[in-house]
Amino acid sequence: MRHALTAALLATSMFCLPTAARAQAMTAQEAVQLRAELAALKAQVQTLETRLDAATAQPTPAPAPTPAPPSVTAKPATEISWKGAPEIKTADGWSFKPRGRVQVDLAGIDTPVGVTGVRGGTATEFRRVYLGVDGKIPGGFAYRVEADIANGEVELTDVYMSYGTGPLTVTAGQVKPFNGLDDMTSDLFTSFMERAAFVQAFGFERRVGLSAQYKGKALLLQGGVFGDNAADLTDSNHSLSIDGRAVFMPKLGDTQLHLAASGHWRDPNDPAATVRYRARPFVHTTDVRLVDTGLLDVASERGLGLEGAVIAGPFHAAGEAYWQTLKRSGAADPTFFGGYAEVGMVLTPGDARGYKDGAFDRLKPSKPITAGGIGAIEVNARYDHLDLNDGAIIGGRQQAALIGLVWAPIDYIRITANYGKLWIDDARVATATGDRDYSADTFGLRTQIDF
Repeated sequence: MRHALTAALLATSMFCLPTAARAQAMTAQEAVQLRAELAALKAQVQTLETRLDAATAQPTPAPAPTPAPPSVTAKPATEISWKGAPEIKTADGWSFKPRGRVQVDLAGIDTPVGVTGVRGGTATEFRRVYLGVDGKIPGGFAYRVEADIANGEVELTDVYMSYGTGPLTVTAGQVKPFNGLDDMTSDLFTSFMERAAFVQAFGFERRVGLSAQYKGKALLLQGGVFGDNAADLTDSNHSLSIDGRAVFMPKLGDTQLHLAASGHWRDPNDPAATVRYRARPFVHTTDVRLVDTGLLDVASERGLGLEGAVIAGPFHAAGEAYWQTLKRSGAADPTFFGGYAEVGMVLTPGDARGYKDGAFDRLKPSKPITAGGIGAIEVNARYDHLDLNDGAIIGGRQQAALIGLVWAPIDYIRITANYGKLWIDDARVATATGDRDYSADTFGLRTQIDF
């Protein structure tokens, strides 16, 4: 390449000579001038070759480094998971989840002639239709807003905000006032379609108030000050109650124990206040109450409950006893009693009844029908007792033997079938022949879904 460059330059210089010089012999002076020009051209060629060698000797620059791809383990700003419904969570602590349940009952009662009339027999109803939301707010706050819209009415259920960053949680709003195991267990997970008779008879319901809970590994303490249910709060309602519960819940190997006690005191703050203790016969499709004290004047009331339970593999047993004492002005203070004893067994291998925070929890099938299994099947039996007789007050005595079958094909669907035999003494409603001691039969079928 270098020699080609030299030849090209010399050829160019030759063409640049005057035409006359190429056509005739050169003089001595012209020869000297030509030699000087050739020497100058040679010097220029050497300079160009030097520059060319320097340029070709430069190393090829290294390619620019490729930027590293973003880390695949980086936590996204928002996560969406599924717990029966979508739950949205953000990295800074916000969460939001719609929640709800639908329970459709087919139930009935068979009583002697004249007891239930047209209000007995078989009927269907939407027992509960809950819709709401819950979630968390950064800083340790949580919230829930929920209402029951069954049968064309709207009734607030859980409506609260809580705060807690450790074992202690403080809650303001409408919640259950810590009465006992059967009442604190969600109606989604109870053994039977209806709770124990004393839970209904003694007016256990959600109330508006301020409460606190301490949860340790094996100890749960709950307490609060409450007014009345949100639907009953008026300018003339000044009811005040104090409720508390202590639960010892150690786990010994695979066995879960539960021992607890609860206390209740309520002052209606109204000299004209009355109270009425009564209960339906384990079906909600009838308004008839076979045991009923009628209206009683009340200065205050107090309750004491004891509870115990054990879950050992597929087997569980539970029982409660509750005494409700009514303080009256110028009259004797009656004490009424209610309680139950229950046993149950999960029949499908590998399944067991759930337990969480001092209450029974969801029955989760290890082999749901979506995975080729049959879901979880549980059978339960209970004896229930309610005594509303004391001294001059004759509200009646109700005993019941209940048997129930629960099938959970998947986590969030549950079908429950119940049968109960009731024995009533001193019934509020007499038969057509005037008899107040008789028996009755109840049955029910519930289909439910929750999310």
